[in-house]
Amino acid sequence: MTQTGNDTSSGQKPGNPPGAAPSDATRKPQREDFARDAAKLAALREAMREQGQSRQRNIPTSSDLASRRRLLDTAKWALPLCAALLLGSIAVWPEIARWLSANKAVMREMAQMHVESGNLEGAVYRGLDAHNRPYMITSRIAHQNGPDRVDLVDPVADTHMAGGGWAEIRADKGVYMQHEQTLNLTGHVVLYRDDGTLLNGLTADIDLHRSVIASNDWVHAEGPFGILDAQGYFIDQHANLLQFVGPQRVIRHDDRQDAMPSLTSPAHKAP
Repeated sequence: MTQTGNDTSSGQKPGNPPGAAPSDATRKPQREDFARDAAKLAALREAMREQGQSRQRNIPTSSDLASRRRLLDTAKWALPLCAALLLGSIAVWPEIARWLSANKAVMREMAQMHVESGNLEGAVYRGLDAHNRPYMITSRIAHQNGPDRVDLVDPVADTHMAGGGWAEIRADKGVYMQHEQTLNLTGHVVLYRDDGTLLNGLTADIDLHRSVIASNDWVHAEGPFGILDAQGYFIDQHANLLQFVGPQRVIRHDDRQDAMPSLTSPAHKAP
């Protein structure tokens, strides 16, 4: 019997005899960096195994667990407490800022003071009267003469009256009794009130606690009521009262009786 065509029953492609290596045309491409080195892979696996064994986790003991529980219990109390303190500090911060600002003002005043041979330059004294109104005394030079007495040179006293008014009185010399809250002024004493009243005299005694100013020496007064010379005066700043004693000369700006302060007792409120 004659055979026709090529014999393909062996399953081999033409041109590749059985048992022969594949040709370059049929070989799959290979990368050198993908080459597997069995020895290196084994060494890498061994190193990873040893490293894993060295990092084995220690089982916590009962004391370790108790310490962690105490830490958690402390954190449960400490964190809310810190939050409450933070909220409280936010609420009281305006008062803290005001206190810091007041202290800064005091420190600035103290920085301006100079002590030389027992004298204090630029002295400032502050206080409150019986009606909780502030007053302030400043002096160019202050000399502490005993535990209570302070001798002042060029003192100036600033006080407040009822209704929001104010008065300033200055003199050449003064004696400030700190515990009694009294100020005795001598020399050229000048008192000015915010209603336009101006008084010039030789002496004045101020009870800072009761907000009372008085003088038994001659005084020259000018104001909305006119011009007046008297033998003394009495001022109650809480009652807004101005009273003169023993007038010698009066020049009124008008004829209204209510425009004049009281010249003698009984007391009369000044406008």
